[in-house]
Amino acid sequence: MKNIFIYMLVPLFILSACKKKDIDDVDVPVVEASAGLITWSPAFPDGEDAVTITFDATKGNAGLKDASGEIYMHAGVITDKSTGSSDWKYVKSSSFNTADPAAVMTPLGNNLFKISISPRSFFKVPAGEKILKLALLFRNADGSRVGRNTDNSDIYLPVTQPGALDIRFINPEFSPMYQPTPAVQVKEMGQDLTISALTSRQANITLYFNGTEIATASNASSISAKQKVEGTGTQTVKVVATNAGSTAESSFTFTVNGSVQVAELPSGAKEGVTFINGGRSAIFHLYAPGKQFAYVAGDFNDWKSEAAQFMKRTPDGKSWWIQVDNLDPAKEYAYQYWVDGSLKIADPYSEKILDPSNDSYIPSAVYPNLKAYPQGKTTGNVSVIQGGSTKYSWKNNTFQRPETKDLVIYELHLRDFLGAHSYSALKDTLNYLSRLGVNAIELMPVKEFEGNSSWGYNPSFFFAADKYYGTKAALQQLIDECHSRGMAVILDMVLNHAFGQSPMVQLYFDQSAGKPSASSPWFNADPTHPFNVGYDFNHESPDTKRFVKNVLKFWIEEYKVDGFRFDLSKGFTQKNSGTSDAAVNAWSAYDASRVQIWKDYNNFIKTIDPKFYVILEHFGADAEETELSNEGMMLWNNLNHAYNEGTMGYVNNSDLSRAFYDKHGFTKPYNLVTYMESHDEERLMFKNLQYGGSAGTYSTKDLATALKRQELAAAFFFTIPGPKMIWQFGELGYDKSIDENGRTGEKPILWQYNNDARRKVLYRVYSRLINLKKNNAVFSSTDFSYSLTGAVKTITLKSPSVNVVVVGNFDLVSRQTTLTFPAGGMWYDHFSGSQIDVSGNSLTLDLSPGEYHLYSSAPLK
Repeated sequence: MKNIFIYMLVPLFILSACKKKDIDDVDVPVVEASAGLITWSPAFPDGEDAVTITFDATKGNAGLKDASGEIYMHAGVITDKSTGSSDWKYVKSSSFNTADPAAVMTPLGNNLFKISISPRSFFKVPAGEKILKLALLFRNADGSRVGRNTDNSDIYLPVTQPGALDIRFINPEFSPMYQPTPAVQVKEMGQDLTISALTSRQANITLYFNGTEIATASNASSISAKQKVEGTGTQTVKVVATNAGSTAESSFTFTVNGSVQVAELPSGAKEGVTFINGGRSAIFHLYAPGKQFAYVAGDFNDWKSEAAQFMKRTPDGKSWWIQVDNLDPAKEYAYQYWVDGSLKIADPYSEKILDPSNDSYIPSAVYPNLKAYPQGKTTGNVSVIQGGSTKYSWKNNTFQRPETKDLVIYELHLRDFLGAHSYSALKDTLNYLSRLGVNAIELMPVKEFEGNSSWGYNPSFFFAADKYYGTKAALQQLIDECHSRGMAVILDMVLNHAFGQSPMVQLYFDQSAGKPSASSPWFNADPTHPFNVGYDFNHESPDTKRFVKNVLKFWIEEYKVDGFRFDLSKGFTQKNSGTSDAAVNAWSAYDASRVQIWKDYNNFIKTIDPKFYVILEHFGADAEETELSNEGMMLWNNLNHAYNEGTMGYVNNSDLSRAFYDKHGFTKPYNLVTYMESHDEERLMFKNLQYGGSAGTYSTKDLATALKRQELAAAFFFTIPGPKMIWQFGELGYDKSIDENGRTGEKPILWQYNNDARRKVLYRVYSRLINLKKNNAVFSSTDFSYSLTGAVKTITLKSPSVNVVVVGNFDLVSRQTTLTFPAGGMWYDHFSGSQIDVSGNSLTLDLSPGEYHLYSSAPLK
């Protein structure tokens, strides 16, 4: 047989634009499909000999369209030893985030890339183990951009056993032949259907339609026929080839629709799934304006597009719904929506999804008894429901949140904080945080995001807790335990954008342009501002606003969280500032429409929970942030650079003044969440040790000295009035760069630092300062003065019961200073335990580099 190219027929919603091409009855026909994601040669690779694979980066999810740099194939094999299509064997790359020179592809221009391999030798598959499929996806060097099918599923190239007879459909172009499982095909009654199939070697071929023979070919390598589709319901096409006692066959089904029934949505049926009749019935409700038809398919109907699950349309044409009966309330059911015959999506309102590409890598200890994916039934992510699921019984119903003035927030990323990366493991680690004294934890995004190992800013399902961290109940238990310990729980909420795995993105997506279509109710075709990732929500859209409010209400009520930190809140605008770096200033300028959007969301939240924390990662103009602050919202205040310059000894760049709210023009004193480190900033200790300053024998690159300077910074951090946030392990002087293993890559988890006596001193200083802040009203005072621009920095706080003066030398050499006190008399040096007698109201001090003192007019609690 001659070598030919066959274009892979990927999931249906990719193929709707394909042009049909009849197959000539020749020994080796050439097949073309204009929307193909990959092509390969020969047509029936046997796993032993060379196969050439060509990837079109503009197709599928277009994740690598116009990508710069080299493109790599990330691949493995499905063998007779695999447990299913997701069980990749002999994966070539050692790490998804590391480039493998053997897997680099040759650029052909026009977003096309090619690679040639001999599968058995390339993957080092042992002799005798059968290769059934090549499992593929494509990525850039660090894995930050990935090319997959449109539904973000992996790509499978079938392998024919050497010398075996094999047969595949190549028409209609909706054929599921190269997918792991057959896909639903929806046609219209009376339509002519062109059917074609290709064999790996010459054979006698018979083609059947609904069990009736419609064409035969003798001693041929292909067969074609046209068949008029009559009647409604499920139709079956099968092809059988025989040769010298060998038989091969393939089949697919499609459904012919009836008429769409228009009916009002039942009262009380929310978007997503609403259970009635004690969980024995469910109303499925999909908001999808402008779509032509939809089915719900799942475990309850053996994943078939049947008339009983053909969804009704509401009179306004915007929603689709169907009631499914005879459900077992004790059983979990997986399901999808099949829309317009070309799209399979999970429910946007899913509280749990099954991901065929990633679930197998979630340890059972993290997520026990996870429902198996319906292999062989469908493709892409599926939703999971259970009518009789047990509601969590909250143990602590009397929790009182800390006042904002007392907040000390501990931001953490489960993946990089604990080896077990689970809600349950964090619950068991809360003693550590309790001893430190923090009264709130802020979890980096835990809503279902793409992949497993991620910072979480690539969200796809906004109502589902990501299974990589554990079960819904485990997250609720963690929050409950935090409340029992007096800790609030704040969630990092990502609502500026969504990623391509989102069913909302997929519902209205322009494949040719690789971006949301203009008809999307939720998304902009193009982002409106810099720093956008994924697909930008249209924040003025009523549909977006309704969706966002539904998300917020769900997490507040279902999980009893205490606050949201809104990622990229400055992006909540339809004012188009452009996306270049030069557009940042225009984007950051006062935006009245953005202010109104945030006032609306804040007011909505407060109708549910008046004392809920609303924290914005805004970094906008002071006038805009002041207006938002006056509404009770808190604003992130990034002083990483200034504090780090101070700890390194570069005093001319270490102005800490903007840690005080008055420098921002705020009139509300406790709405500025200041931090020295966050997930997004370089670690202070890393820069101390790498780039710190020195004078003589004094060097901030020395570990002990660098840790001491972290104490100095902490003394000028926790004592400033207002809420504070620290990043995980900052209290132990974590010194690994944010860019280690890639910016968002996995970082070393160094709990052994807790056994280092030098680092434990820093931990204890943090703990003492945190408890001082919480237990002494003076650290919430609005009567203050400060000098925070020079080498010697001072803070003075006054209150009716006690006054405090903080002084520290940020220079690399000794400094003498005259310190002014609010009054003379006896003052207490909190950290040394000594006392000083101040004559008049001033005292001259000689301060060594890095030396600091916290003086109080009376003993502090």
